[in-house]
Amino acid sequence: MAAGSSLDRYPDGSATLLREAIGEVFGLNPERIVCGAGSDELLSLLATAYLGPGDEAIHTQHGFLIYKIAIQTNGATPVVAAESDCRADADAILAAVTARTKAVFIANPNNPTGTYIAFDEVRRLREALPDHVLLVLDAAYAEYVKRNDYEAGIELVATSNNTVMTRTFSKVFGLASLRLGWAYCPRAIAEILNKIRGPFNVSGPAIAAGVAAIRDHAHIERAVAHNSKWLPWLTTEIERLGLRVTPSAANFVLVHFPEKNGVAAAAADRFLCERRIILRRLEAYGLPGALRLTVGTADENKAVIAALRDLMAGAGTAGG
Repeated sequence: MAAGSSLDRYPDGSATLLREAIGEVFGLNPERIVCGAGSDELLSLLATAYLGPGDEAIHTQHGFLIYKIAIQTNGATPVVAAESDCRADADAILAAVTARTKAVFIANPNNPTGTYIAFDEVRRLREALPDHVLLVLDAAYAEYVKRNDYEAGIELVATSNNTVMTRTFSKVFGLASLRLGWAYCPRAIAEILNKIRGPFNVSGPAIAAGVAAIRDHAHIERAVAHNSKWLPWLTTEIERLGLRVTPSAANFVLVHFPEKNGVAAAAADRFLCERRIILRRLEAYGLPGALRLTVGTADENKAVIAALRDLMAGAGTAGG
């Protein structure tokens, strides 16, 4: 890898080649793209730029934890909007808006629920929000969504002055360890983020890997096809065991465990860990009765179903 021969040099502080590659693939103006150390950094920068003491920012009931962290880090108050069946609710968000609201953060699809809201609802939300409220659309899992009513947010950013879309290389591209993300912004917001971000916030190897990854269409197609095959398979197999699964448009499923017969989420997690199968506990997200299961390899997917089958059979609750 060419980047390995120049580790003694500072990277391009503007991530020019990466922004140009992203712009080329998505048909976007590179000047409106800001790159960061994962989308987490970009979400935190947006909070730093637009929130302070006395301000409020809205996130949904089971939204990604970084929103609350970023809001509180900058002295603002997080306001929780209720979800409907683990799905963001535009009307609940609008009902939570006050004169102090400065931003709304939405993951679409959401982590950890896997649910999404249709683009018409996102557009309706944007039109109903006050002009001074920044709408942040976190589209980390956008590549996995194959629904006709979904749009990651590019159109809204292009047609409004107060909407930002963030994306990441951690999911479908498989570059989580490199910490790489990007945001598509109105020009004025991109200029602000570039003023407050670190001068070398994206490493040289991350830039080089991002350029290669964004143009590797074959890898993306394989990853999406794999997810399209195994996501419904996992959902069906888990439901056959008598467990409820929240319908997901991402690359994971939210599995709900009953609080009885020794198969509560905490007990299920311990059982699975003994078999070296690690799922995500969700107490911090207000979902203590659920675990998040990421789509894995074929062997991993089959192994987790076999383990869950044993768990449910041992509890005497397996479905027929």
